[in-house]
Amino acid sequence: MSAAKPLRKSSANIRPIVQAAFFVVVAVTATVSVLEERGVSIPLLKGVSLHGICPFGGVVSFYQLFTLGTLTKKVHESSVVLAVIGLLSALLAGPVICGWVCPFGTFQEWLAGLGRKIVGRKYNTLIPQKLDRILRFLRYGVLAWVLYMTAITGKLIFQDYDPYFALFNFWTGEVAVTGYVALGLVILLSLFIERPFCKYACPYGALLGIFNLFRIFGIRRNAPTCISCKACNRACPMNIDVMSSKAVKDHQCISCFECTSERACPVPATVEMVSLPAMTKDHEKEAQSAAAGGSK
Repeated sequence: MSAAKPLRKSSANIRPIVQAAFFVVVAVTATVSVLEERGVSIPLLKGVSLHGICPFGGVVSFYQLFTLGTLTKKVHESSVVLAVIGLLSALLAGPVICGWVCPFGTFQEWLAGLGRKIVGRKYNTLIPQKLDRILRFLRYGVLAWVLYMTAITGKLIFQDYDPYFALFNFWTGEVAVTGYVALGLVILLSLFIERPFCKYACPYGALLGIFNLFRIFGIRRNAPTCISCKACNRACPMNIDVMSSKAVKDHQCISCFECTSERACPVPATVEMVSLPAMTKDHEKEAQSAAAGGSK
């Protein structure tokens, strides 16, 4: 019995709805939080906070929590819980937080729709591949800097540069100039490149991307049925070469599963999500077949 779990049409239809729902939740939370700070209390939503639903706030607080037993300023206990959930979900199926939940990633995808109308077929292909591959490691530098600075200052140092925070607080007067600049750059770049912040600068995406190397459920390409049409490559918002991969373990994968949908791959059971044990067995069979062929 196959362990494959093809997502096909359902994921392609459900994902935009899930993304929009989380975007609304975060927008409402941010608005209610600011109104409460200004003395306007909304029943049933009292005490909600944008910092309370941000898992990265929990991540940057781990050091202070383990060494001093306290949380970084402004970070809520709920952020730590969400951080743990985010890491566990990444271990299970990769950065699903990035591909399905993150409202800033969704915002960039919406801008991509406008960008495709402006740029046309060249959209998301304007940066030379070699340069693009180098730039994608910049976010690990950002991650290291944020973790270090937060640890030594005890403050959410990234808030002043965070376009995510700027997007949901642009009207509050709490956003630093650097935050507005970062948001403006992301908006501009999104008209030419899909998810530019995710690819090149997001520290949380950098952390979760590491889990693509050993996630329990991964994306596999079934080479015998692949017709090399490159549809999966075109569907990938992160420009991953799915067509040339036996298993997608790229640190940039956001587990959106667009490459597994039927609008991306015309051949069923060619690009699909499978469990790691099933993927390992398939690789062992391929190795055995290759060895048997070579001994003839």
